[in-house]
Amino acid sequence: MTHTPVIYAVVAAAANVVGALVVALRARWSARALDAMIAFAAGFMICVCLTDIFPESIARSGARGAMAALAGYLLVHLTQHMLAPHFHFGEETHEVTELVSISALAGLLLHTFVDGVAIASAFHVSTALGTLVFVAIVLHKLPEGFAIASLFLAAGAGRARAVQAGLALGLSTMAGVAVTDAAPALDAIGLGLSAGVTLYVAASNLVPEFQGKHDWRPQLAFVAGCVLYFGSRMIVGV
Repeated sequence: MTHTPVIYAVVAAAANVVGALVVALRARWSARALDAMIAFAAGFMICVCLTDIFPESIARSGARGAMAALAGYLLVHLTQHMLAPHFHFGEETHEVTELVSISALAGLLLHTFVDGVAIASAFHVSTALGTLVFVAIVLHKLPEGFAIASLFLAAGAGRARAVQAGLALGLSTMAGVAVTDAAPALDAIGLGLSAGVTLYVAASNLVPEFQGKHDWRPQLAFVAGCVLYFGSRMIVGV
């Protein structure tokens, strides 16, 4: 393999930090731009999950891959509703407690760890699949970093702590890559696990953020994300 997953993990981690910096350093932000970014990421993620990650996990692991996908979906659902019930991918505009922000960070650390598992597992299959998974992860890491920093600011934390929260998410992704590279057992179910997590984040977290809004822009951005996926798939040669 000519491309190491670690390099891609570093870039993905940087996207978390960039997203956190955007909200920490900018006084005003366009809600429409954020909605479009979220919708675009959702379209790409759903496509890569259903067309590439999930089928590949079944081909490699059979029923075990399907069970891993279900486990990943349920794991994110349970952690978000138990640890981070207040978290959403949009900007936090209401005052929240410090406990809420810490709980949201704890829940997202698990999710971002699996992002790293997804990157490593996909690159272990092929560079083409790894590239598609990497793009899907980067696209949602920008609004993810934005959201966690926004939540920390709403809880009264300073800008430095808000950016540190985004950095923690990025480091968790890098840890996911390192552990997957070192643990063959995790690599065997990594694609299935990442399929479940990716599907939950895209369909259950991102889509509801713009689904009920009477604005054609995010709906068009969602379709654009799907178009980009198929274009990217042709370019990388999957």
